[in-house]
Amino acid sequence: MTNSLTFPILKLLADGKFHSGEAIAQHFNVSRATVWNALQYAESLGVEIFSVRGRGYKLAHALTLLDKQAITSNMSQQLAWLNVEVFDTINSTNSYLMQNMSEKTHGTCVIANLQTNGRGRRGRKWQASLGASLTFSVLWRFQCGAAALSGLSLAVGVALIRGLHEVGATAAQLKWPNDILLNQQKLAGILIELQGDMEGPSTAVIGVGINLHLPEHLLQKIDQPVTDLNRATAASVNPNALMATLLKHMVDVLSTFEQSGFDALREEWTAHHAYHQQPVRMLMPDGSEVAGIVQAISDNGTLIVETANGLQKFMSGEISLRSTR
Repeated sequence: MTNSLTFPILKLLADGKFHSGEAIAQHFNVSRATVWNALQYAESLGVEIFSVRGRGYKLAHALTLLDKQAITSNMSQQLAWLNVEVFDTINSTNSYLMQNMSEKTHGTCVIANLQTNGRGRRGRKWQASLGASLTFSVLWRFQCGAAALSGLSLAVGVALIRGLHEVGATAAQLKWPNDILLNQQKLAGILIELQGDMEGPSTAVIGVGINLHLPEHLLQKIDQPVTDLNRATAASVNPNALMATLLKHMVDVLSTFEQSGFDALREEWTAHHAYHQQPVRMLMPDGSEVAGIVQAISDNGTLIVETANGLQKFMSGEISLRSTR
């Protein structure tokens, strides 16, 4: 059960300062008990709130919440055609677009302040906390069939790298097929879901999660080395400005991909691959491993690895790449 007052109160607390229960109640013209209930619901969503007798309530740290007007004001006029939707909380931005695909226009972007059941690759749950990450999904309609969309997740990776480098995370690198790394730690991930015929028109829902400011309690739940933008850049990154920057590069890259396929982006992708010409282990769906050295990426996004049995090609899917270092 949701509470309609929770996010208005959280926006009031976003300055990271103490606000008394009485002042919050007066601001919204409700009782202090109503305020307490709203904040209890926030805590059930994983929001960390300090409550100190005589001082009131405050968030663990100040944060900038995502806001549609703040995002679109940072976007150029050329992107005004995009349909931007911002939710305070949502189960999953990808699931929402997949379930409402027929009603949504090409270029719809759904963004969440808090995603409560986000999904990663291979069924992993995307760990979430308010202000911890930037999670969004973009619906993009292609005239080509799903069979021609090989390499799409790699193309999206190029867009993210461009955007992250622009905001100061210049050390960010790509990891085949759909992760962004920083100092060998995961910074962001991509999850793409397709609907349509193999040969006819198809629709992609492109889900992205970028770690912004991971609290310690969240870090302990994640089963792989991770980092966030707060640790990667000298200055704090405004998530609304970042979102506008990423959308600019997403549109540019997806337009290039539509016209020329992944081949037009392959050289740029390779230049940013953390494991290009590096020794790796390929983890297969049956649990076996194949060791080798990354040689190249093909024009459809296949990874080419030199192994003991010669050159082998690996398609993304259930295969995972691991460093041998």
